Amino acid sequence: MAAPLHDDPTLALTIQLLKQASVTPDDADCQQIMARRLAALGFKIEPMRFGDVDNLWARRGTSGPVLMFAGHTDVVPTGPLDRWHSDPFEPDLRDGHLYGRGAADMKASLAAFITACEAFVAKHPNPKGSIAFLITSDEEGPAHDGTVKVIEALKARGEAIDYCIVGEPTSAEVFGDTIKNGRRGSLSGHLYVHGVQGHIAYPHLAKNPIHLLAPALTELAGTEWDKGNAYFPPTTWQVSNIHGGTGATNIIPGTVEVLFNFRFSTENTAATLKARVHAILDAHGLDYELNWSLSGEPFLTDEGELTHAIKAAVKDVTGDEPQLNTTGGTSDGRFIAKHCPQVVEFGPINKTIHKLNECVAVEDVPKLSQVYLGVLERLIA
Repeated sequence: MAAPLHDDPTLALTIQLLKQASVTPDDADCQQIMARRLAALGFKIEPMRFGDVDNLWARRGTSGPVLMFAGHTDVVPTGPLDRWHSDPFEPDLRDGHLYGRGAADMKASLAAFITACEAFVAKHPNPKGSIAFLITSDEEGPAHDGTVKVIEALKARGEAIDYCIVGEPTSAEVFGDTIKNGRRGSLSGHLYVHGVQGHIAYPHLAKNPIHLLAPALTELAGTEWDKGNAYFPPTTWQVSNIHGGTGATNIIPGTVEVLFNFRFSTENTAATLKARVHAILDAHGLDYELNWSLSGEPFLTDEGELTHAIKAAVKDVTGDEPQLNTTGGTSDGRFIAKHCPQVVEFGPINKTIHKLNECVAVEDVPKLSQVYLGVLERLIA
C-alpha cells in the first residue's frame, strides 16, 4: 500500500526547504541541506561563491554522458504579509495544496531532484553516466554571480555537460502539460529624445519631443519584427514606461524618456533588432540617445535524446503527452545553453509563482520526482 501523500519524502524535503527564508540573494542554508543529502549519495560537493552569491556544484561519477539538474534556492520577496493566508515561510498544507514562498518556484523541483537521485542511486549504484547539480541563489536577482559564473568556471576547466533539466515551473493548466525546450531573448532599450523646452503659450519658440517621438512610436508598435517559427511566437516590442515634462501644465518639456523591451525569437538577433530600431528613429529625424541592455539571447533545444526522454517520462507519470514550447520569461537556461547542447525546463504548475499565497498541489510533488527519475533511467542508467 502506498504511503500517504503527507509522508512522501519529496514533500517532506520541500517543506524543509520552504522553511528557509531564502529571499534573493540569500541562500539561507538551502544548499547545505541539499549538499548533505547529495554527499550521502557519493556526490563530490563543491561550493562556489562569487560576490555575495552562494552556488553549489555537485557531481557523482566521472564518465559521460553527464545529466545536470539546475535550479535556484532564492525566492522573490513575499509582498504584504497581511495578505498571505499563512506565514510564507511556515509551510501550510491545506485544501490539497502546499503554501509557501517558493513552493512552485522552485523548491518542490529542488526537492524532487534530490529524491529522484536517491531512488536512482539505490537502483543503479554504478550507472554508465554522471549526475551533476548546479544550484544558485542569484536567479531571481541580477543573475550576475550565479549560474553564469559557475558555467564560466566549468568551461574554463573543460568540464562538459551533455543534458540539463532546469526545474522551473513550466506546467500551465495541469501537471506535466508543458516542457520548455527554449526561451525567448530579452533586449531592453532606454531612449531619450531631445527637444527644446519652452513656454506652452509660445510653441514656435520650443520643440516638443513627445510630439516628435509619437510617429516613431506608432511605427515601432506596428512593426512586424518576424513571424516566429515552429517553437517561438513572433518577436514582440512593448513600451514599459514613458516620462516627459516637469509636472507643470504650462511647460513644453525638453526631453522625453522611454523604456521598452523586446522578447525575441531565434528569427532575430540583438544586433538585427537594434539596427532596425535605429533605422526607424533616424528616419524620423529625431535627436536621441539610446542605451541597450541584453539580458538574454534566445535558445532552443531541438527534438533529441533529452526531449524524447522527458516527454516519455512525463507520459509514464501522467498518461498524457506534454507539449514543447518556449513561452514565458527568461531563465538561467540561457546561460547553460551556451555550454550544454540540450537544455529543457520542467516543473510544477506556474499559476501562483511570484504571487501572494504561492502554492503547489500536494499530489504533484511526488510526480515531479518520478518524472526526473524516469529521465535519469532513460539517459544514464
